[in-house]
Amino acid sequence: MCSSDLPGTPERPLPRARLLEAADRLFYEEGICTVGVDRILKDADVARASLYSTYGSKDELLRAYLQRRSQDWQAFVAEVLPPRWDTPRERILGIFELLTEWFAAPGYHGCPFINASAETAAESAIQAVRDAHRAWVRDLFTELGRQAGAADPDALSAQLVLLYDGSMVGAQLDRSASPGHAAQAAAAALLEQAE
Repeated sequence: MCSSDLPGTPERPLPRARLLEAADRLFYEEGICTVGVDRILKDADVARASLYSTYGSKDELLRAYLQRRSQDWQAFVAEVLPPRWDTPRERILGIFELLTEWFAAPGYHGCPFINASAETAAESAIQAVRDAHRAWVRDLFTELGRQAGAADPDALSAQLVLLYDGSMVGAQLDRSASPGHAAQAAAAALLEQAE
């Protein structure tokens, strides 16, 4: 009997999951260009053939990493936003509070989509995932703006997205949560004017 057959012994994740977990951590903490395939393989403890049979290339692993980041953020916002804030206006401001909490947490290294866009060619494997994620952010703000009674929800969304993006970059460059507070205050002012 091997140790994995013993009751209560956790099974080792499959190579696909280990590769994605390693890529997620390494790409986010150190950057895409500085992390090579060999480093990911070593961290994931998988053979090179596993990478190519499951993802096909580093670019596809990068795409999967960003897709997972997008899905995780969307699920987190959907789970946390409604119970913590009651009104659409409060929820818009709540998004900036969630960002500020993220900025203050250990290990914040900026927006994975902005970072990946800065490190890859304009027409790359990440383009579709990045564009879909940004569309979700815009749609989230547009819908909340509509529910909040904004005269022009699309214009409000465009302004809020600038604050959203800018706060992430500012928090990364300043190594501070302060840009999140500033963005939230600016969003509150925009909401006052949008009615």
